[in-house]
Amino acid sequence: MRARLSDIARQAQVSEATVSRVLNDRPGVAPETRQAVLTALDVLGYERPARLRKRSAGLVGLVVPELENPIFPAFAQIIESALAQTGFTSVLCTQTPGGVTEDEYVEMLLDRQVSGIVFVSGLHADTSADHERYRALVARRMPIVLVNGYVPGVPAPFVSCDDREAGELAVAHLVALGHRRIGLITGPARFVPVQRKVSGYKTAMKRLVGLDEAELAELTELSLFGVEGGEAAAGRLLDRGVTGLVCGSDLMALGAIRAARQRGLSVPGQLSVVGYDDSPLIAFTDPPLTTVRQPVNAMSVAAVRALVDEINGHAAPHSEYVFRPELVVRGSTAIAPTRHATPVAAEPAGPGSASLAVPA
Repeated sequence: MRARLSDIARQAQVSEATVSRVLNDRPGVAPETRQAVLTALDVLGYERPARLRKRSAGLVGLVVPELENPIFPAFAQIIESALAQTGFTSVLCTQTPGGVTEDEYVEMLLDRQVSGIVFVSGLHADTSADHERYRALVARRMPIVLVNGYVPGVPAPFVSCDDREAGELAVAHLVALGHRRIGLITGPARFVPVQRKVSGYKTAMKRLVGLDEAELAELTELSLFGVEGGEAAAGRLLDRGVTGLVCGSDLMALGAIRAARQRGLSVPGQLSVVGYDDSPLIAFTDPPLTTVRQPVNAMSVAAVRALVDEINGHAAPHSEYVFRPELVVRGSTAIAPTRHATPVAAEPAGPGSASLAVPA
């Protein structure tokens, strides 16, 4: 498809004359403006002229766990766009069960002589993993940035959402609605973000509801991330009379809604559910999901800036950048019922079931 100067100029917010100078590789254009025009070409789906393709500053590896959870494509898209604006081309490495491992991807990226690597929710988030792999990368002067997870002693920039505050925000919201029997559903305990969410949840429940550790243990269910894990954990907590659920991901929250519906319970009339992430399209589920939003855009841009600084020899602080989450209130939470709802016989999930590719 032939590029139209007017379309590119509008996208890059420059004049058509400036677009022409960039496309013809003429001098007199600021580097930031030139990059804005090239990014506009990419966004609009136009192919860069051959004379400009050599201008890539290099390749950057982007390692993500999987693409089924919509939060990871969201991270990948923004990181890729931010890298393009600095002249780098990303190489997306997606892990799947039984597929290429993180270490195998790293070897492939090193063979391609990448300039740096961004890890999103990788093995650095797993406390049971051997983190020497990251120290080895740093030792060979490979710039890396690690998103959502933290490893003490690894001299690299880390970028995380404040998961403790996320747990506290969700609990405080449900308590304000009159809920006291509030359960927590999240992933396996070995993950750093899970540990922090559990800590935030317990801190808020002790302060606002007055429960002790034994009571909180009864209200906490760790499961596999995903719809099925959320559904199974929610079923166990519904048997214990919860009226509110704090979930470790939006997909787990959709599983919790399905478990409630299969018991004939209404959401939010008899059970309020809070997710986590604010994944794309989650506002269009039935009911629209109340969730705690990760600031994906700000986190992604910070990760790219830190990596580019590392690549350019301007070492970014080797510490953890922690970003505040935001509570987004929608239709899956409401005032607590006057008494605990009594589950009724399960019935088939109908048109009112949680949508967004959640099978009945």
